[in-house]
Amino acid sequence: MKPTKIEEPELIGGDVGSGVLILCDHASNAIPAEFGNLGLAEAELERHIAHDIGAAEVARTLARTLGAPAILSRFSRLLIDPNRGRDDPTLVMRIADGAIIPGNAAIDETGIEARLERFYRPYDDAITGAIEASLETDSVPAIISIHSFTPSLRGRARPWHCGLLFDADERIAKPLIAALSASGDLIVGANEPYDGALAGDTLDRHAGSRGLANVLVEIRQDLIASQEEAVNWGERLALALRPILAEPRVHRIEFHASRTRAGRALSKNAGAVDQAASTEASFADLMPALEASVYRRLVAHLRERTDVQNIDLMNLAGFCRNCLSNWLKDAADAAGQPLSKEESRALVYGMPYEEWRVRYQKEATEVQKAAFAAGAAHRQ
Repeated sequence: MKPTKIEEPELIGGDVGSGVLILCDHASNAIPAEFGNLGLAEAELERHIAHDIGAAEVARTLARTLGAPAILSRFSRLLIDPNRGRDDPTLVMRIADGAIIPGNAAIDETGIEARLERFYRPYDDAITGAIEASLETDSVPAIISIHSFTPSLRGRARPWHCGLLFDADERIAKPLIAALSASGDLIVGANEPYDGALAGDTLDRHAGSRGLANVLVEIRQDLIASQEEAVNWGERLALALRPILAEPRVHRIEFHASRTRAGRALSKNAGAVDQAASTEASFADLMPALEASVYRRLVAHLRERTDVQNIDLMNLAGFCRNCLSNWLKDAADAAGQPLSKEESRALVYGMPYEEWRVRYQKEATEVQKAAFAAGAAHRQ
């Protein structure tokens, strides 16, 4: 029997007319041998940074119980994250929960494009194909995405047993929160431990943009670590979802203004819109992705130009690589995903800062020191 390629998603057969499609973006921790585990020890690949522990078995059980098709990734999120937009700066992680990913540290746009083509697009295309197949049967599918999260992050306990993530479309999330909470033994978070309004993620690309009802289910990993526990959760979700999925409204195309985009057009038939205002809104929608792309290009340029010293940057422009890493740290802290000083520097330098210093930093000349001292007043 021909072995299945990591690049090919796992496709679970089900009734394409069931009105449901199950997804699991981070189902596997597999990395092809030629990537050498991205320079990581085997133990690191067992952690949540490589895959969503327990999520695959929950997704399979949910699909089997509902008689619905499912699509699961077969590659590690460390290679490339299919639950990110193509311009998202975390599409390929250089550092994940304190672990520096050596095989990703120096990746450039060409390397990212190669991984998009090899891993990301086959999974993405499979989802598009499954939705189209369902629509061809005159069945509008509801999209259920299964993920898992760690019991704690950076020393902070996460009290939720599960969380439901959603953007502006609450057709599934709102009644599912009520159904799961009704038993009294679960703490169910609404947009916890993350916010579901993530531009470019799987549900935004495939569900929100098409007006399909959707929800992302996050389950705490210690509750689904064993196969038995994962199966139990899959069956529990199916029981809670059945009456919700029986509602006709869940299987209608309804556009909801995304919380990630101001002025997003809701449908092709929304009526005439002033062209200038539409263009302005479209450009505003693009700005986060454009800014992220510019940031990545700047960081890539600075990594390539190791001949340019930080003191040269300070003397000419009033900022350096360390300033950029400090700004990144400030932004992460403000977003509730704090980075340490060492982590933020590694993201900018592409390696631990001390390693960069040993490799590339030169002793400052007297001229450089004098220029730095002369500019001190402007930096205060």
